[in-house]
Amino acid sequence: MSANDINQILAKGQIRNLIIVVGILLILFLLKPWAQVDAGQRGVVLNFGAVQDIVLDEGIHFRIPIMQEIKTVDVRIQKVVTDAASSSSDLQDVDMSVALNYNIIPDKANVVVQTINSDYKSTIIDPAIQEVMKAVSARYTAEELITKRPAVSSEMREALKRRLLESNITVTGFSIINFSFSQTFTDAIEAKQTAEQNALKAKRDLDRIKVEAEQTIAAATAEAEALRLQKMNISPDLIELRKIEAELKAIDKWNGVLPGVTGSGAIPFIGVGGNK
Repeated sequence: MSANDINQILAKGQIRNLIIVVGILLILFLLKPWAQVDAGQRGVVLNFGAVQDIVLDEGIHFRIPIMQEIKTVDVRIQKVVTDAASSSSDLQDVDMSVALNYNIIPDKANVVVQTINSDYKSTIIDPAIQEVMKAVSARYTAEELITKRPAVSSEMREALKRRLLESNITVTGFSIINFSFSQTFTDAIEAKQTAEQNALKAKRDLDRIKVEAEQTIAAATAEAEALRLQKMNISPDLIELRKIEAELKAIDKWNGVLPGVTGSGAIPFIGVGGNK
């Protein structure tokens, strides 16, 4: 056997090995014996469709082709907004809009896949919100739903926590976005608020009048007391002193002109002329 023949055999062997390697890689690519679990997800292992107890964390994981499938479940916090119609304890129609933040419990992702449809909102969350909102609002009057809004929101949140925890869903946030009532009730509330404001204004006006009256009485009392004290201080000497003071003021004002006397009869007339 020549060197040429040996080289040909070796070349054929290398080509065969290359074909085998490419074939294996192609089979692996088609069968894909690995799976990637992204951030914020968990992987659930299914053996021929049966959910296993294993829950895979984020990263690359190997699986048995054909036999095993890895289903990813999003366990990040998600938000849902739901509207619901209910009635208050005084039979007023109430329309509510609420926002709920929730997430799948990561360690229970396999149970969720096994027991719940992937559309959690329509199958679990929306019905739970509807039921809780109706149950809680029925314990409050329509006016209390407005005035006690924080308490109503807290009670709904706790009830939803208990309800959704049964489905391995955690409530991380809850808030009431809006209340709306019938037009008749809204008009009645506005009328009541207007009446309360008018009553408050009337009370303030009455208080102001009372204060002004008390101030007037106090001023009159002070003036009367001053007059009484003045009367107590009047004496004959004081009267005589006031007369002297008046005469001195009259002298200070006199310009030195004496009144003139006219006429030849028995009755003299005091002239108004300027006789000096």
